[in-house]
Amino acid sequence: MGTDTVRAAPPADEGAAGRRREQRGWYFYDWACSVYSTSVLTVFLGPYLTEIAKSAADGDGYVHPLGIPVSAGAFFAYAVSASVIVSVLVMPLAGAAADRTGRKKPLLAVAAYVGAASTAGMFFLDGDRYLLGGFLLIVSNAALAVSMVVYNSYLPQIAPPQERDAVSSRGWAFGYAAGALVLVANLVLFLAHDTFGVSESTAVRICLASAGVWWGAFTLVPLRRLRDRKVPPSEASARGWRQLASTVRDMRRHPHTLSFLLAYLVYNDGVQTVISQASVYGSEELGLGQSTLIVAVLLVQVLAVAGALAMGRLARTYGAKRTILGSLVAWTVTIGAGFFLPAGAPVWFFALAAGIGLVLGGSQALSRSLFSHLVPAGKEAEYFSAYEISDRGMAWLGPLIFGLTYQLTGSYRDAIVSLVAFFVIGFVLLARVPVRRAIRDAGNPVPDRI
Repeated sequence: MGTDTVRAAPPADEGAAGRRREQRGWYFYDWACSVYSTSVLTVFLGPYLTEIAKSAADGDGYVHPLGIPVSAGAFFAYAVSASVIVSVLVMPLAGAAADRTGRKKPLLAVAAYVGAASTAGMFFLDGDRYLLGGFLLIVSNAALAVSMVVYNSYLPQIAPPQERDAVSSRGWAFGYAAGALVLVANLVLFLAHDTFGVSESTAVRICLASAGVWWGAFTLVPLRRLRDRKVPPSEASARGWRQLASTVRDMRRHPHTLSFLLAYLVYNDGVQTVISQASVYGSEELGLGQSTLIVAVLLVQVLAVAGALAMGRLARTYGAKRTILGSLVAWTVTIGAGFFLPAGAPVWFFALAAGIGLVLGGSQALSRSLFSHLVPAGKEAEYFSAYEISDRGMAWLGPLIFGLTYQLTGSYRDAIVSLVAFFVIGFVLLARVPVRRAIRDAGNPVPDRI
């Protein structure tokens, strides 16, 4: 979760109706911003920015941002890494400002509209403007990260403990629904661009920019329905980097919780890199068209929900840890199989997308729920703040490895298979975590199946 301003449940005098109104408004920020993650980061921007970088490359296939020689084919991956590093630097500062003042809505508005504006600005990516593309990607990703810290910190205020799982899940579902809906519209525009009187590249730029317009328009709903609370001075005195440092020191008293967090950071970095780089692999290595990539991501969106529900049922039978370990085996097999996909064969890419979708939602959802058992009572907000910041703090490494592997080998197949290491190492680290002992050490009851 993001940095939390108030950990207590909402006061009873707020009333159920008012709380439901805020919750419904809160869901709509997921509806607003998830389109960026799906349409821009996962589908369109990677292949399109790579083509722009290639058009600006020298005879050896290199571009030179800030005078640094970078393979044009790796530029997008490096830009994603840079955006994550910037995100990690600004997230604690934003969280500290929100906690100190209690004025979350202005911060949410600024972050959301900076992100929406930079995304809408991607309409102007044409010719050889790869530096503009990299800059807009870094700004929009950092803005999204800041907005999510503020957005997540509302959850303890708008939902008592017994409602939080359901409220959080509904927000997640809203995001996936919006992503799928807009992708369908993108697919229609892209396939029928001649009918609409625009070129293929213009259709892509419209799809990119429309995600920013959607983000900005629907952000109005949470800004109207959410409300700020006054923060007592004691609550605002130790936040941001100071709270994060204090939480990490406290975690050292729970080494098994830290061990699980390390395992999660490793394999989740692999997950996030696959999400952001799969479209580049499909377009550049397999020679697949944009319409094929859109359909594949739609398949992932639908199957991620089904996979999460199915893995939840498996966890009730076999325990969360075993189910996650099984998902990491599935990730390893799926990404390893991706190395052998024949070029120009959409059906095999769809099979890869189906495999990713079936394990995507479940592996992340179960990881979060398992971590919640390892958190000492009364420290949920602090530990989940570290979880959020640390999650993004590691997410630069996978794209960097992907980009370096491509730059050194010239092969996206080698780049994609290099990500197998994240799932193998994550599996080994997770397998070594004594989960039951970790739960007892955190002072929590041990479930029958875990």
